[in-house]
Amino acid sequence: MKIVEIRNATAPIRSKIANAYIDFSKMTASVVAIVTDVVRDGQPVIGYGFNSNGRYGAKGLLAERFIPRLLEAAPDDYNGEHGLDPHKAWNLMFTNEKPGGHGERSVAIGVLDMAMWDAAAKIAGVPLWRLLADRYRDGEVDSRIFVYAAGGYYQPGKGLEALQDEMRRYLDRGYSVVKMKVGGTPLDDDISRIEAVLDVLGGDGSRLAVDANGRFNLDQAINFGETIAPYGLRWYEEPGDPLDYALQATLADHYSGPMATGENLFSHQDARNLLRHGGMRPDRDILQFDCALSYGLVEYLRTLALLPDHGFGPRNVIPHGGHQMSLNIAAGLGLGGNESYPDVFHPFGGFADGIVVEDSRVGLPDAPGIGFEARAALIALMREVTET
Repeated sequence: MKIVEIRNATAPIRSKIANAYIDFSKMTASVVAIVTDVVRDGQPVIGYGFNSNGRYGAKGLLAERFIPRLLEAAPDDYNGEHGLDPHKAWNLMFTNEKPGGHGERSVAIGVLDMAMWDAAAKIAGVPLWRLLADRYRDGEVDSRIFVYAAGGYYQPGKGLEALQDEMRRYLDRGYSVVKMKVGGTPLDDDISRIEAVLDVLGGDGSRLAVDANGRFNLDQAINFGETIAPYGLRWYEEPGDPLDYALQATLADHYSGPMATGENLFSHQDARNLLRHGGMRPDRDILQFDCALSYGLVEYLRTLALLPDHGFGPRNVIPHGGHQMSLNIAAGLGLGGNESYPDVFHPFGGFADGIVVEDSRVGLPDAPGIGFEARAALIALMREVTET
């Protein structure tokens, strides 16, 4: 198998929404297409990849460093026992890179890694979830995956009634668990927002998670946690800076409910530091590492391998990102579920066309690869931006 061409493009995912830290008015995503010389049904196999929301596209890094390393390599350098080998390709991409400083390069490599796995599964003629289950889980697959609807963003003119209407739409689509943003308004206003959503959920706090997107300092995080504790929420997410493990650990002494974090940790070393020093509790807390932002699935497997040493298992992991790559990983590797964005970040978020959400669970597409071709709007966009 030979890589013939790698196409590198940027697509907008801008939206007039905001969390407690950033707005998405100028947000972009990288999209790549890895064209191979393997032919299926008369067409060359092409693997596609993109990065999750919240980090900008990395077109320059892709063009200057990581794509040339792949194109300059001999086919034997990225082929292995099963043909295209994403692990060997990952090693090529990381050539001449110093350890540490896991910034935007983790996004760039993650985009290419996604495309590698998409191509590898297509060449094998199976969905990625099946390939992963066969290689890493003795063939066991979770056929129904837990998903929750992430929304509740801040928007100009969006009051309590509009927030409630948004959450009702998620319930109507089959979601029973939802998440909303907090930390972007004064505490009293956020509590009014939480209570408005709880009214829609029949007062059941276990069906609502809240996400502060790293907005709080320690005192604010403790105060907010003490205020929401009586509601019994599903989880309290990323209260402080994602690299402030001491804040997270101290908060665990004050907030007994479930907490979640990890989406902004981009290496297995950062994940290990969270597990060592962040006070996370295996019996209740959620780890949200996102492979599309953290060097891809090859690195994600290293992160998952760390979990047992700290009392955690794959069911503690519910990835950030709301996309089909994480859904395949959740199914094939037995994770705890997957995020979903029913109303924002289209068409990158969401699942295959025709996949129905029932009681916050979804099934899996049979399409080879990650399943992009089973999501018409997404594959149309990826083909459009990478073929121009």
